[in-house]
Formats: sequence, C-alpha cells, structure tokens
Amino acid sequence: MSAHQHKQFDQLEATALFCAKCRQATPVRQRLLLFLPDGELHEYLCQYCGSSVGTKKVTQQSDFQILVR
Repeated sequence: MSAHQHKQFDQLEATALFCAKCRQATPVRQRLLLFLPDGELHEYLCQYCGSSVGTKKVTQQSDFQILVR
C-alpha cells in the first residue's frame, strides 16, 4: 500500500456500525471526545439510541519546520 493510499484510508468515516443495544447495524453520528497531543479522539454514537458504538483517532501531521540561524 502506498503512502497516498494509506492516507486516504485514514480519512474514512463510518456511516453505519453495529449497535449491541439495537442488535443491528445503525446509522451513526460522530462526536469529538478528546484533544490529544498527536490528534483527536472521536466517538461514533448510534443515531437511534445514542449508545457508543466505536471510536476513531485522527492524528495530526505536524507541518512546521524548525529554522536554525
């Protein structure tokens, strides 16, 4: 897998996941849980009952440079 393909895979978002409470795959909504030093942690919630059905960590690429004089 090339770096470009890996980057595209990291950006996938779930639209439906299995909910144990509803006992079926249900549409989900995403909610920000935490800001982390290297990114963010998001939680997927069932749109029917509000149960947590999964999490996703979104890592941030550092785009800064250190300049030395």
